[in-house]
Amino acid sequence: MKIDLTELPIQQRAAWLQNAIAPRPIAFASTIDKNGNVNLSPFSFFNLFSTNPPIVIFSPSRSGRDNHLKHTLQNVLEVPEVVINICDYAMVQQMSLSSCEYPKGVDEFVKSGFTKEKASIIQPPMVKEAKIKMECKVNEVKSLGDQAGAGQLVIAEVLFMHIDETILNTEGTMIDQRKLQQVARLGGDYYTVVNEQNLFTVPKPNKELGIGVDALPEGIKQSKTLSGNDLGQLANIQNLPIVDPAFEDDKLKSIIQYFSVNPNEMENELHLYAKELLEKGNVKDAWQVLLAAENV
Repeated sequence: MKIDLTELPIQQRAAWLQNAIAPRPIAFASTIDKNGNVNLSPFSFFNLFSTNPPIVIFSPSRSGRDNHLKHTLQNVLEVPEVVINICDYAMVQQMSLSSCEYPKGVDEFVKSGFTKEKASIIQPPMVKEAKIKMECKVNEVKSLGDQAGAGQLVIAEVLFMHIDETILNTEGTMIDQRKLQQVARLGGDYYTVVNEQNLFTVPKPNKELGIGVDALPEGIKQSKTLSGNDLGQLANIQNLPIVDPAFEDDKLKSIIQYFSVNPNEMENELHLYAKELLEKGNVKDAWQVLLAAENV
């Protein structure tokens, strides 16, 4: 299927893009206008773009229906400050309620049932219920156009963070991703939550440069059993391993003994076993099993 975005109405274009580019973190932004009126609204066109200086960008785009400017955008143009509150699963329904198009001057804190908390160094209030709050100054607002749906990039510098101690690791030194239960936006009405059931780790690439998939032995590279993810794990090493004479593995021995009369079946079984080890993150032993297969 091929889609020419230039031929689509705005709403259809947005739907295709938002379903494809997901999940997206949510900037739950609290702002204030020059008269002291507070606004609270979520934006999923949001992310971290620099750590020095610490810059986040979110986009209160022009309305795709009638091209009006969001109250959040109007506020930061008047008072260039914003609190980015991070939304977790316990807040998601109230957060969604705050996204209703209430008239200017209506306080979404009140409508959604959240509690205002005074910020340390800027004027807009924080969401007390949020476990992470970032006080920011707005450095720049960059318009991407004046047509309906055009992004209006709010480039904000994080000055001060508030972290609930209940989401820290046991050492109290960093946020524990398993405790935050952070939510993110997908397409349509769909959201996702980050929890221990759907978290997994991927070791960072080898500091000395991985050998690369192209450097893997041909029998491994052309395996009908090992996936691209498997090959990526195997290739993230500095040097090709060699057979370790001290390596002992009962299942490896069993496979070699049982399939000794059929080398092709033996190779397939060894690759299946290596795949099983890779799924457990045991790259070192997986390599020894695969080296045994190479020497069949």
